[in-house]
Amino acid sequence: MSEKETYTPKVLFVDDEANILKALRRLFMEEDIEVFTATSGEEGLGILKENEDIGLIVSDQRMPEMNGVEFLEKARKIAPMAIRIVLTGYADVNAAIDAINRGGAMRYINKPWKDDELVLAVKEALGRYKLVIENKRLGKLVRQKTRELKKWSVELEIIVQEQTMELQNSYDKLRELNTRQKNNFNSTILAFSKLLELRDPSMRSHAENVADLSVALAENMNLSADEIENIRIASLLHDIGKVGTPDLMLIKDVKNMTSEEQVEYHNHPVRGQAAIDIIEDLREIGGIIRHHHESFDGRGFPDGLKKDAIPLGARIIAVADYVDNSVRKFQGDSGVDHTINEVKRHSGKIFDPQVVSVMRKPVRAVYKERLAVSEFVEIEVSARELRPGMILANDATSGTGLLLLKGGMTLDAASIEILRRYYSVDPTKTGIFVLVKRES
Repeated sequence: MSEKETYTPKVLFVDDEANILKALRRLFMEEDIEVFTATSGEEGLGILKENEDIGLIVSDQRMPEMNGVEFLEKARKIAPMAIRIVLTGYADVNAAIDAINRGGAMRYINKPWKDDELVLAVKEALGRYKLVIENKRLGKLVRQKTRELKKWSVELEIIVQEQTMELQNSYDKLRELNTRQKNNFNSTILAFSKLLELRDPSMRSHAENVADLSVALAENMNLSADEIENIRIASLLHDIGKVGTPDLMLIKDVKNMTSEEQVEYHNHPVRGQAAIDIIEDLREIGGIIRHHHESFDGRGFPDGLKKDAIPLGARIIAVADYVDNSVRKFQGDSGVDHTINEVKRHSGKIFDPQVVSVMRKPVRAVYKERLAVSEFVEIEVSARELRPGMILANDATSGTGLLLLKGGMTLDAASIEILRRYYSVDPTKTGIFVLVKRES
C-alpha cells in the first residue's frame, strides 16, 4: 500500500444465520469499515485467501460442519496477523476459551450482544491490528540493515500477539489500553537499543546507562516531562546507526581508524536518524540522534553545528555518552573523578558548559550502584600469563599500534587466545596491564 492510498480497515463476519449477517452489515453501514460476510467456515477461509489484508475476523462458535474453534484455528494459518474474536452464547464459555487457546482469539463476546459494545470492540481490535501492521513494517525496514534484526522482528511479532491476547477484556477501558500501548512502545525502543549489544558485548548496558544519566541531567536542568522523555528515547537509540557498521570498526578507537573508516563512522548518526524517520512520532528524536556527536565549538559531525544550533537533547547525550564510555574503562569508582575532570576540561569545546555545570551529582548518583566495590590492583603480565577473569586496565594494542581489545574488558579464553596470537606475530615492548583482585 502506497502512502497516498487511503487505508480502509476490513472485517470478516462468519455466521451460518443469514439474518445475523444482515444485521451486522446494517450495524457497520455508517462506519468507515469494509465488511465481508460468510455463511460457513469454508466460505470464510476462501475469502481470507483472496483478501490477505483483512484485519479482524469475527466468528460464531456454533456452526454446522466446521465450528468457530476449528475455523479460527485454520484462519490463523492463512491470516496470522489478523485479530480474532469469537461470538458465543452464555452456555459456551468453555468453547470460547478453546477458541482463545487454539484459534488465537483475542476475546469472546456473548450473544446476544449490545450494538454499542460490539462496535467499540471491533474498533479496538482494528486499532490493535493497525499497531501490529505498523510494527511489522518497522521490522521489515530494520531487517534490511542486518541479519540480527530478522530474529528480533519475529520476537516482536510474538510479543505483539501475546499482548493482544492479554487485552481481551479491556475494550471498555481506553485508559488502560493507552497505558499498555505505551508500555509496548517502550519495550520496542528497549529492544532496538539492545541490538548493537548482540554484535559488541563490550557495550552491554551502554544505551541504558546513557539513558539513565541523560534523564538525570535533564531533570537537573528542569526540562519538561516531554523533553525528558524524548531525550530518554533518543539515548536508548543513539547508536542504532552502528548496526550497519562493519564488525572490525566496532572494536576500534576512532583515533586508530583510517580516513575511510572515519568517514564511515561519521555516517552512523545519520543512519540512526534515517532508520526511525519513517515513524512520524520519532522524527524529533531522530534529530537528537543525528547531532549527538556535534561539538559545542562546531568541530563535531555530521553537520558541524555549534552552540545552541545543536539540539539540547543532543548536547546532553554527548556528555552522557562520553561519561559511560570513559567510566567503563575503569574498575571501582576510580574513573568517576577522572571522567568528570576530563569533561570539564572540554567544556566550551566539545561539551555545553550548561550541561557540564550540573553533571557532578547526576554522574555520581547514576554510577554509585553500577561500580564494583571489590578492590583491584593493576599489574603487568605477559600474554602467556593471562588468565580468564583478568580485566584489561588499558586498551590492548599490537606492537605496530593495531587496537586488539578495549580497556575495561574482562578476559575470557577466546579473548586471551586473540591476544596471544597477535602478540606472537606483532609483539610489544611492554607487557599487558591488567586488573586483578587484591588478595585479602
